[in-house]
Amino acid sequence: MAKEYRAKVFKSGNSVALRLPKALGITEGTEMLVREERGKFEFEPVPSESKKIDLTGIWGSCPGLSALTQEEREFEPSPRIWDDPDWPGWTETPRS
Repeated sequence: MAKEYRAKVFKSGNSVALRLPKALGITEGTEMLVREERGKFEFEPVPSESKKIDLTGIWGSCPGLSALTQEEREFEPSPRIWDDPDWPGWTETPRS
């Protein structure tokens, strides 16, 4: 069974705000998504965006690790089954 909490709406500038109990464990500044359906409100934290990994702190700590040259960044095209004339679905013209 879900816990119930009472909260109070108050005026904040030209808007209204809902003061949430500390017991909910929501930290200040958390961005929330609010849904209203037939007079009922639901709210949940906005999913965080995936973070990129920053490797600048370990750069140079792995012996033999170096940046790829421009030539090393280019790959040969890999063979595809539909490019094989012996494949039953093969046609002369590429499909779009």
